[in-house]
Amino acid sequence: MAKPSSPFAFLDDLINRVGSKLQPPPWAIHEVQHRAVLFLNHVLQQEPEAQQRVFRQQGKVVQFRWRFVTMALVATPAGLLDLAPDVAVPDLTLTLTEESPFSLVRTSLSGDKPPVQIVGDVQLAAEVNWLVDHVRWDVEDDLARVIGDVPAHTVGNAARRVVQGLRKFVGDRRAATGGATGDGATGVGPAGSA
Repeated sequence: MAKPSSPFAFLDDLINRVGSKLQPPPWAIHEVQHRAVLFLNHVLQQEPEAQQRVFRQQGKVVQFRWRFVTMALVATPAGLLDLAPDVAVPDLTLTLTEESPFSLVRTSLSGDKPPVQIVGDVQLAAEVNWLVDHVRWDVEDDLARVIGDVPAHTVGNAARRVVQGLRKFVGDRRAATGGATGDGATGVGPAGSA
């Protein structure tokens, strides 16, 4: 008996076809990357240990790749991040090997790290791994600055319940399908050459 295909298979195929043909203009890509850097620096500024670790890697370039998206960041002397110049040679390249955006969301909701291919500086990779494992955006604290402590706490509790429900749903679905997750490579590890 044939196994029914996922309804997301059609959407994955559609995203692949449309995404490879429709590319945003360079100015839009730069603007989105600039906003991402501002957000990452905001999160880093809330964690002094993270800034210390970034400071120790100043001048080093990390390039992130996923499908047709590439972003290179350089560590600054302030312990923050900036967009690397286009001609910068990356010290570390991290490539998400999972092509499907739906699989990435499912992996994230289950609390796992997506599969990553790592090429370059091993010490820099260890620092990036530490940042991924230990630095979190305190959404509730930022929201409290705008709407106050009590409403922010209420919204935070509701969001946590939604995330827990989604994780339970994904876990139940994974258990029902036998736990198939792909090639088994997860997180930042020694998958590439140094």
